[in-house]
Amino acid sequence: MSTTVSFEFDVTDKTEMGSRLVVGTAFPGMVGLSAVDYLVAHSESAQVGQVTARGLTDVTPFTDGVPRYPMRLYDVPEFDMTVLTSELFLPVGVGEPFSDALVAFANERGIEEITVVYGVPFPHGPEEHAVFYVATEEYRAGHLAETDIPPLGGGFFDGFLGELMLRGLGAESPPVGALVTPAHPPGPDLDAAIRVLEAVEELYGVAIDEAELRQRAEELRRQYQELADRMQTLEDGDLSASGRDYPEDRMFM
Repeated sequence: MSTTVSFEFDVTDKTEMGSRLVVGTAFPGMVGLSAVDYLVAHSESAQVGQVTARGLTDVTPFTDGVPRYPMRLYDVPEFDMTVLTSELFLPVGVGEPFSDALVAFANERGIEEITVVYGVPFPHGPEEHAVFYVATEEYRAGHLAETDIPPLGGGFFDGFLGELMLRGLGAESPPVGALVTPAHPPGPDLDAAIRVLEAVEELYGVAIDEAELRQRAEELRRQYQELADRMQTLEDGDLSASGRDYPEDRMFM
């Protein structure tokens, strides 16, 4: 891997872009990626470009034998929205060049605000399965005063979201907001993805049919419960290694 990492946003000059950019990336729990991927698949959207990473070990996802770029840009005209979906995991160390490229792209295309949907595996109780915000002043004034989304109490962001928030505090970037919810890795946390998707709907006054995502979330919960039950059976039969305890419900990890 090269020591210099850069990102190139490739969109044709004539492409119309939505005035608000929603970003979801691969991260433990896959919350943001799952949410924006579902949004794109269940709206009138069209891919209008991609982002190329230079100097970073890349991936090439594929479905039914057809490869695709790991970082893609979609136009969702019915929501006046541009969506960036990244199946490429962005290490903490590439936060600066990625944020620089993202802000430059947003300014060039006249994007008025940036929203990041984000799942974080931080300690929490069952009553904290909710969506919280962290946002710059202009973003808060423009959206969050009219919603029931509470602020996240305290902490810090590193990586690209930390870098992006810093840029949002200055004049060089559009207003920046993050919709944050607890995530439960290692597998995709689709319940958390539903929560941030609902927050996007509330924020922008749009509607997305979540029935398929809810069904997938229920199937995933059932699979985890079956796995936990098998682990418990092994432990009860003294077949498990070291007699370890396994959580019965991953939502309370």
